[in-house]
Amino acid sequence: MNIFFREMKANRKSLIIWSIGIILMIAGGMGKYAAFSATGQSAAVITRQLPGSIQAILGIGSFDLSKAGGFYGVLFLYLALMAAIHAAILGATIISKEERDRTSEFLFVKPVSRNKLVTAKLTTASSNVIIFNLVTLSFLIITVGYYSRGEDITADILKLMLGLFFLQLIFLLTGTGTAALSREPNTASSPAAGILLFAFILNVAVDMNRNLDFLKFFTPFKYFNARDLIYGGRFEPVFLVLSLVIIAAALTATFVFYKRKDLAV
Repeated sequence: MNIFFREMKANRKSLIIWSIGIILMIAGGMGKYAAFSATGQSAAVITRQLPGSIQAILGIGSFDLSKAGGFYGVLFLYLALMAAIHAAILGATIISKEERDRTSEFLFVKPVSRNKLVTAKLTTASSNVIIFNLVTLSFLIITVGYYSRGEDITADILKLMLGLFFLQLIFLLTGTGTAALSREPNTASSPAAGILLFAFILNVAVDMNRNLDFLKFFTPFKYFNARDLIYGGRFEPVFLVLSLVIIAAALTATFVFYKRKDLAV
């Protein structure tokens, strides 16, 4: 438990900075909605005239930007990207930082096994992800609700934030798994960042070309797509199963590779 509190304290500043960042992103994004809504339906007409590739990159898709719920759907992609980056970096650094900072001897003098150590670190990382998610959820309900003008969007927000939590766990454990496998503690976050970037680019590519729709199974950003959850109304079982499989595989890899890892001192 002492390791848990030590790690929570060590990551406190980073969590505050990321939380402020997501709050500013939400405030800025919904502030732009005020400008869009002031133009009425013309904004939606203008965006529909944009090339399909631009719409895919911007995440506009089939959302109605004249409504707060539609604008939130567009904003969600960028919130998901930011949350995924936070989770991946957190996962990689919390596993590799002892080697990076040359403080691994701290680990050896503790009367705990490596499995207990990893469990404590994963508990800390998961707690940070949950706090980050709750901060995002709370500010979204307040901000989007303010602009909704009677539109009932709380259920959509809760649904998307649950999907975001799964996405955060996927990239958090991708970060811990790749860091446990990596032999270079100073660049432990690079593989996780590379996987995340590839997944995001693949997500955009699928939106740009429907012939690539089969690739959606290879990008977690498509598992909890805002358009599908808002207009489809439910989570796809196949994507939930895939998410759980990835989470379980990455979790197993973290424990297995870290237990076999030669820690630099």
